Amino acid sequence: MKDTQPLENSSYSTNLPARHRRGNHWQRVFFASTFVGIVALIVLLLNIINSAFGLVAVENTIDPQDLAINDIPIQQLHQTDLVYILENNLSAGLIRRLESETAWENRSREEIYDLVVQRVVEPKVVDTWTLFDSLFYRERITSTLQDDHPEAVLEFRSWLSADFLVNPQSPDPERAGVRTAILGSLWTISITILFSFPMGVGAAIYLEEYATDTPLNRLIQTNINNLAGVPSIIYGMLGLAIFVRVLEKITSGALFGVVDQTTANGRTVLSAGLTLGLLVLPLIIINAQEAIKAVPNSLRQASYGMGATKWQTVWYHVLPNALPGILTGAILAISRAIGETAPLVVVGASTFITFDPKSPFSKFTTLPIQIWQWTARPQDEFRNIAAAAILVLLGLLLTLNAVAVLLRNRYSTRN
Repeated sequence: MKDTQPLENSSYSTNLPARHRRGNHWQRVFFASTFVGIVALIVLLLNIINSAFGLVAVENTIDPQDLAINDIPIQQLHQTDLVYILENNLSAGLIRRLESETAWENRSREEIYDLVVQRVVEPKVVDTWTLFDSLFYRERITSTLQDDHPEAVLEFRSWLSADFLVNPQSPDPERAGVRTAILGSLWTISITILFSFPMGVGAAIYLEEYATDTPLNRLIQTNINNLAGVPSIIYGMLGLAIFVRVLEKITSGALFGVVDQTTANGRTVLSAGLTLGLLVLPLIIINAQEAIKAVPNSLRQASYGMGATKWQTVWYHVLPNALPGILTGAILAISRAIGETAPLVVVGASTFITFDPKSPFSKFTTLPIQIWQWTARPQDEFRNIAAAAILVLLGLLLTLNAVAVLLRNRYSTRN
């Protein structure tokens, strides 16, 4: 012992600096990878913000001063005078359509004034600039505007506004909004959660607590692991074949006697939610299994020792302790689902829709679909509102995740 101890100490002392160097090397590698990821995220967010705000050149089809009555500008005109302007500048067919939607006497003055601005004055954005150019190249922009559009007015615009959140989709980027897309996303993700979360947790409980080590159960587990890596568009094809075509009477609402002008032969919110539910189901099962595995086996043995049954042990001890981890996995899975586009395109999401989904059997669009459709348009204004819609999607995603985190923390505190 006396002869070997100094040799061991000497070997340990010789290897210690090399081990420290390797540790420091990998620490720097991990720090660099984290730094690069944060920088990439910041650049992405700055690029989105750069397009969502900036200067625009607005040119009116009719000068508002030409619409003044008795030298009173339209901003100060009475409601009756504003209706007179509409009737003298719009076609008879359009006037009848506007009156059929809501009678003039049932509209507020502000609503009629907005109609005058939108339908008669018709301000058009003739040019746009990014936030970066607006802040640092204002003089050059002003000079360019005087040469190219001398009658246009330069104004700073936030494409993300209250009107943008409450307006429906429109072919005019200045009046287009994301209300229908937000409601479609909420409907779709709600059905996804209601379908995939209880089914995924139930499957995980069976596989971890009840299933024995048989070839069939091993095959099921292997397939679940493989399905987690299947491309999302494959799930879209599966949803098209099963939910849209085979189960069309159910997903369209025909089986339940639902007659709705927004029904689209199985290409509905319900089909989209179930398809996304299949997409995230393997992820929820795998994460729930890992959370259940993390529960100490001594807790189960103590429950059995007190005379509890298998189900009582799972329900009152295993599941409550695993629930924070299960919710963490569900957060990641739902975050993936809310940003999916390919499966919804295959299932039949609408790229242009002006009415709100009112039931699971309605036609729909979602925020990712709306963003994709706007970015494909040639006009610069559509790319601006696409950037604003991305910020709305990020806000919706963070809100849903925050709710899930609060629920997870609540159950963690209880345990």
